[in-house]
Amino acid sequence: MFKSKSADGPRPGGSRSAVGAQRRQAAGVAAEDRALRHLQAQGLTLLQRNYRVARGPSARGGEIDLVMRDRDGTLVFVEVRARSSTRHGGAAASVSAGKQRALVYAARHYLAALAAMPRCRFDVVALDGDDLNWLRAAFEA
Repeated sequence: MFKSKSADGPRPGGSRSAVGAQRRQAAGVAAEDRALRHLQAQGLTLLQRNYRVARGPSARGGEIDLVMRDRDGTLVFVEVRARSSTRHGGAAASVSAGKQRALVYAARHYLAALAAMPRCRFDVVALDGDDLNWLRAAFEA
């Protein structure tokens, strides 16, 4: 006899997807923590973490993982990307043109609240497995 899975409660594997999402979120936080420690060791100062703008060039808006200030006063918007391997191009390659547009949108929103326009740059910290690669001025607005 056939029973509808939805009538009996959650579909099999539904809890697995929630567990997977929690693992990805925890991995993302760990990657950001590692990137932050590395950048602070290089002399950058954290100003804000996970700066979000609700609406933007995509339905999801934009988010900047780390907003930091470099020793020379430059405001640094940092995108942290992590991949377990470089099999599909690696972490740095995953910063698409769409992702860059969303980052620039969020950065413009952040800058609009400042009294004066500082020098700015967009950095990427790419974590491929245990390897950390800090790409200064990875792209321009």
